[in-house]
Amino acid sequence: MKLLIGVAAAGALAWMTSGQDPVPLKLPSGFTATVVNEGVGKARHIVVDASGTIFVKLSKLEKGKGLAILRDTDKDGKAETVSYATGYAGTGIAIWKDWLYDSSDSSVYRYPLKNGAIDESKRETIVTGLTFQREHGSKSITLDDAGHLYVNFGAPSNACQERNRQLGSKGMEPCPILEWYGGIWQFDGAKKNQKQADGVRFATGIRNAVALDWNPASKQLYALQHGRDDLHRLYPSLYTDEQNAELPGEEFLLVKKGSDFGWPYCYYDWQTSKKVLAPEYGGDGGRKVGICEGKDLPLLSFPGHWAPNDLLFYTGNQFPARYKNGAFICFHGSWNRSPLQQRGYLVAFIPMGKDGKPSGKYEIFADNFAGGEIMSPGDAQARPVGLAQGADGALYISDSINGKIWKITSRK
Repeated sequence: MKLLIGVAAAGALAWMTSGQDPVPLKLPSGFTATVVNEGVGKARHIVVDASGTIFVKLSKLEKGKGLAILRDTDKDGKAETVSYATGYAGTGIAIWKDWLYDSSDSSVYRYPLKNGAIDESKRETIVTGLTFQREHGSKSITLDDAGHLYVNFGAPSNACQERNRQLGSKGMEPCPILEWYGGIWQFDGAKKNQKQADGVRFATGIRNAVALDWNPASKQLYALQHGRDDLHRLYPSLYTDEQNAELPGEEFLLVKKGSDFGWPYCYYDWQTSKKVLAPEYGGDGGRKVGICEGKDLPLLSFPGHWAPNDLLFYTGNQFPARYKNGAFICFHGSWNRSPLQQRGYLVAFIPMGKDGKPSGKYEIFADNFAGGEIMSPGDAQARPVGLAQGADGALYISDSINGKIWKITSRK
């Protein structure tokens, strides 16, 4: 499999900024960013329905509610009304036919959706009884064309050590966490009150896939994996601080039924294009492959710790033709790249071929969310976290700090 690694040089893009925003985004020439709303709360994933109503899932309750609903009633690009609904926080949200799906960290629900409004009195519980986990507990979701629901079950661990994140602690073998976590489960999107055991473990060996989407063009599931942390801190004799800052790669995955991407036994080194043995399982700092030889490889990889938090395949017609069916990826930004500067805090674009694989290197599409170079995530003025496409083909981006929402439009 050919792996595509790289980024378009910043000089190859003519940046255009919006004067309306005190921290203007950097976009390719021909694109404009409009601030739809300055802040609706601690935003996570977002969707936009056919009426143009924006639904924003919140990670913390705002006014006692976990879902923000934004409406641009006069069609000027800004949301004049913001209301709130549901009584639980979470991450995942999706629209399938006439239903709005959303998730808490322990359940997935759906609501009838009509003309930009949900009927809370007719809420259906689709998946329930999930054990809450503080580490990688968010349940991101997507649905395929047939109505199958896919749910991310992030591993409540860094590398399945006997003592999590402890210096020198060995990895458990086999890793018991993989029975119920570290993968993607498939459910019937219309069946009520399913438990995790009622679903199918669709893919495994994925530490945490907050970014998850169905590609309607290739009719396949894709995800991005958050790579493991602490290579230098846990194994200082094998890795330098600088290696720890760049490794492992954040993997763009084509997820098929039965896929195994190797976590926790393996990690992906984007600099050598190899999946190598983790130090907890006898790895030697990046040379030894061992059992990782047979694990599934990514389609493409990004540098370490960028934190991919959403994925969207663009199906609209507003943007230039080269963006059609391509993948937009929202990076929340790093926290553990010391002594180097933090990275991520951007939206990337990957052109996709008809075979459902990348047809070129990734490009930086939207940048400057952080407001400049930063050494700590606490210095970031915004952190992009969610992506959505409007009926008119515009791209929407959410921010997790204050819940700012941008709308990106193109004049082609």
